[in-house]
Amino acid sequence: MSGMKVGLLAIGEVMAEIRTEGDEGFALGFAGDSYNTAVYAAREIRAPGAVAYFTRVGSEPLSAAFVKQAAGEGIDVSHVAVDPDRHIGIYSVSTDAHGERSFHYWRSESAARRLFAAEETAMSMPDADIIYLSGITLAILTSAARRRLVEVLISRRSAGAKVAFDSNYRPKLWENVAAARRMMQVMWDITDIALPSVDDEMALFGDDTEAAVIDRFASRDWDGIAIKRGMRGPVSPVLDPEAHPDFPTAARVIDTTAAGDSFNGGYLAAFLAGKGEAERLAAGHALAARVVGAPGAILPRRDI
Repeated sequence: MSGMKVGLLAIGEVMAEIRTEGDEGFALGFAGDSYNTAVYAAREIRAPGAVAYFTRVGSEPLSAAFVKQAAGEGIDVSHVAVDPDRHIGIYSVSTDAHGERSFHYWRSESAARRLFAAEETAMSMPDADIIYLSGITLAILTSAARRRLVEVLISRRSAGAKVAFDSNYRPKLWENVAAARRMMQVMWDITDIALPSVDDEMALFGDDTEAAVIDRFASRDWDGIAIKRGMRGPVSPVLDPEAHPDFPTAARVIDTTAAGDSFNGGYLAAFLAGKGEAERLAAGHALAARVVGAPGAILPRRDI
């Protein structure tokens, strides 16, 4: 283990986000599901260094700009490794006149894809109360790297850390559905805080209904669980139906990018603050409802 213990350690890939901005060209930002969650959790916790991000980036200017931005969010970036032979991933997003978004990616040679490519990667991971990752984190890794990551998580869990996971299934990133399903099941078996979405779980495991997904997750105990259902709000099998809070709909919906990621950030921040399950669900939903009201994955700080 390396360095001081942090509250939340997020593991994954961040990319440079190039998005259209009116008729004036493009705007540059940084996003990625696990990074989005780290940013929103850090903003909720408001304690510099309480959230750390674990990834690999390149040595080019875009990577340096990301590290500077993440540090500006109060995120501990001392565990971001620099790979001189690779670069940060890039994606562009544009929106047409009907609000439909189009994405293009340049990420096949990103530095983050070499996470856990060697045994020593695990040695540089800081100790944490909660370790968060997603199905996208797993999807970009090699099979051997996935095994190493799972071994590290099992080891850290046995030492007292809690594992938080969102399956966040993206079929195009996986070699095949069987590999995705097998790896996701391994992760659910070692997860303490489950943050799935109904749609992802139905697509991956073939559940016929939302109720089937809920029943599957209700078959075991969790330290926390929020099954996300979009604007209808989450369901937690650890709560009686009447114990769920109200989930007000968003005042406006402009862009649903990072809705689930921001929910996860709000939920995990509330978990670390010692809140009960109903309060955690409400915190995550309230944050996501604000995020969907503005374009882009990460709100400007003035809007949060």
